[in-house]
Amino acid sequence: MLSRARRRWILVTAWSSKDEAMRTKHTFRLPPDLAGQLADYASRKRVPQALVVETALSSYLSPDNSERMEAALGRRLDRLTRQVERLERHVTISNEALALFVRFWLTVTPPLPDTTLPAAQAKGRERYEGFVEALGRRLAKGQTLAQEISQDMIPKGEKLDRADGSS
Repeated sequence: MLSRARRRWILVTAWSSKDEAMRTKHTFRLPPDLAGQLADYASRKRVPQALVVETALSSYLSPDNSERMEAALGRRLDRLTRQVERLERHVTISNEALALFVRFWLTVTPPLPDTTLPAAQAKGRERYEGFVEALGRRLAKGQTLAQEISQDMIPKGEKLDRADGSS
């Protein structure tokens, strides 16, 4: 097994012994903070700064890197698309359920006579406050109506199959 110092010497020697005629000299300016980071990194790794720059440029310009990034971006976009489609479906179901409820309620509820209207409005405000409190409790508990409905849909005698194989 080669020592760490020997491997570093081989790396630097191999890099510096490459055909100098095949290399093109480039002169460029770096911002002071980036130049400091480059110098620190090269000194920590004990390699020439030019080798660090060459390796970084090769990695950045390699077609594999851009293809990997494009594939990762594509996977993320696909996942986001599926999430948005699920949200759209849930919103559509919620809107239809609310519209159906309002339509049903308006059809079966008779109008109130003018004499009982103030008492009914007071009772309605009281019920609405109770509804808002109950909604706050449900949201704090974390269980949604959709979860509750799916639990009600499972027949009592059947066990829920889980993905982990447990029952």
